[in-house]
Amino acid sequence: MPKVTEEHRLARRAQIVAAARTCVLQDGFHKATMADVIRESGLSAGAVYGYFKSKEEIVAAIAEDALSTVDEVFQKILATEQPLTPLMALETALAHVVEVSERPGGDVTRVAVQAWAEALRNPAIMSTASGKYTQLRDRFEDVARRAQADGTIDADVDPRHVAQVLFGLIPGFVLQRLIIGDVTRATYSAGLRALFRP
Repeated sequence: MPKVTEEHRLARRAQIVAAARTCVLQDGFHKATMADVIRESGLSAGAVYGYFKSKEEIVAAIAEDALSTVDEVFQKILATEQPLTPLMALETALAHVVEVSERPGGDVTRVAVQAWAEALRNPAIMSTASGKYTQLRDRFEDVARRAQADGTIDADVDPRHVAQVLFGLIPGFVLQRLIIGDVTRATYSAGLRALFRP
């Protein structure tokens, strides 16, 4: 039997994650089943279960896929030569959210909102969501520390508290964009500019 390459394994894993994302987008998180994912992926049950033992593991993989470039985005934010402001960081993060939501394969922010609800009743999903969102909030803490060093925000405030507020603005954007539908990156940025003068 030929040896399976790492490239092949990664492609199969991505195929399964894409199938799961499609199922969740079509049927909702709660109704999507492993059988649905298997059918959508076009792979055998053994192949899918060889990568993921449960729906929760697949949700974690979807989250990982969606957030995989977050560190890169924040490295870019923190590498700026000019004094860093919370507004700059938020606008860059918003651009990233929109870019991720428009990738082929469906709007992953819709999956995120469903996972938030599922996290309230499923400890495994709660653990994944909490870990991923804490990592994202930690990146905003890095921004706050840098902004304090640059003199663009009060140096006396706890940077963790600043991070809590900055992070909270991202889910607010996502929810309004998906549920109310009249919020765009441009309108949200206009509001942010009014609140956080550059």
